[in-house]
Amino acid sequence: MQLFYAKTLNPRKACAVARYLELPVEFVSVDLGAGQHRTADFRALNPNAKVPVLLDGDKVLWESNAIMCYLSDKAGADLWPHDERQIEVLRWLCWDATEFAPQAGTLYFERLIKPFFIGAEPDAAEIDKAERGFHRYARILEGHLKGRRWLVADRLSVADFAVAIVLPYAAEARLPLEAYPEVRRWHAQLEALDAWRQPFPADAVAPH
Repeated sequence: MQLFYAKTLNPRKACAVARYLELPVEFVSVDLGAGQHRTADFRALNPNAKVPVLLDGDKVLWESNAIMCYLSDKAGADLWPHDERQIEVLRWLCWDATEFAPQAGTLYFERLIKPFFIGAEPDAAEIDKAERGFHRYARILEGHLKGRRWLVADRLSVADFAVAIVLPYAAEARLPLEAYPEVRRWHAQLEALDAWRQPFPADAVAPH
């Protein structure tokens, strides 16, 4: 299997799961700054011109959440469960994609990507809007995590890898986490996993 990635948020999920499951994956770095994701060869793999992309024999799969689920099945693991937990995991994947990630991801983009990799000033109006949205959804996450070790049935799942994806960059993105001890506690558990802390190969190309 080959996993095409860059050192950005969505590939981080897929790389972390691949490493956590200790799958025989060849990590292929895509230089976004050089436009490798826009080449004809890459678009033949993913017409969206985005990473990550998983190539497994004749199977080509894009979208990070789908890749995480596929890798879990490939390993015979239950990060993507096939019992009554599955609907709950799916719910959190959807909630993250439509509610939480857009807020946290905007703060990550405005405060980390724009100034350091694009050379543009952060947009204060976008930051204010995203911070308000972040608090709205972080309160929901905080309440759900009380009394729970992980998001679903107290077992690690792809939902945890997805929902927490911006948290490793909390300091740089200045995520307002002070009022959310349960979120911080939950993420500390992920931080105890080597695959979460170091999902990318050492020679990965940073966005520029």
